[in-house]
Amino acid sequence: MGRLTNSIRRRGALALALGFATASLALAAPVSAQAYQCSLPRTASVPTIARDGPERQMPVTGYTLAVSWSPECCRTRDGDSGQARQCSGRSGRFGFVLHGLWPNGARGWPQWCGTEVRPTGPEIATQLCRSPSARLVARQWAKHGACMTRSPRTYYRVSAILYDGLRWPDFDRLSRKPDLTAGDVRDWFAAANRGWPSGAVGIKLNARGWLEELRLCYDRRFMPARCDRGRFGPEDEAAVKIWRGL
Repeated sequence: MGRLTNSIRRRGALALALGFATASLALAAPVSAQAYQCSLPRTASVPTIARDGPERQMPVTGYTLAVSWSPECCRTRDGDSGQARQCSGRSGRFGFVLHGLWPNGARGWPQWCGTEVRPTGPEIATQLCRSPSARLVARQWAKHGACMTRSPRTYYRVSAILYDGLRWPDFDRLSRKPDLTAGDVRDWFAAANRGWPSGAVGIKLNARGWLEELRLCYDRRFMPARCDRGRFGPEDEAAVKIWRGL
């Protein structure tokens, strides 16, 4: 009975998210495309994803939309065949790409909620200009999406609506700012997305201080919410560098 109740609650939250995010998307067209010259295939291969951690089921308290800065990701991977769609340039050039939509819990995060359902080739293909790796798309469903909903299609749809509804300021221009800080990055994003608090913008840097990812924090209703310490990342005063892919 408890699992059924949780399933109903998850479906209700996702329905609310679709309504809110669709309304947001109608109000805000992206400032600039994040997948330059990318075109979608009709279908894609469906990789087999092996679980690499324990199953954890728990009530969902919020969500994280993780978006990776592609120039940094591809900095040392332009010859990696597994990253060819994203990094070779043959499928276009990418800015921020969708890493995944992750449910969060009060003490950790749900993951690997066992399911026999796998996404179809066409379902994976719909995401490949947002997440330019079939393995990444399939893995996000298996590890995170199955803890939110029973359907890969619903998970990908919610992820896409949230991602497509964001406005993307010019991070190439921001990267040229002298003495760039994490606070500058948060303010730059928040200024482009009306009503978005800078405290809801988490940042992940690599060990050398280069921007790897933004982790955008939402509450259970998919409204922007202040990140907890783990997702917030470096404090506003921390120095940040942004690789432009040159």
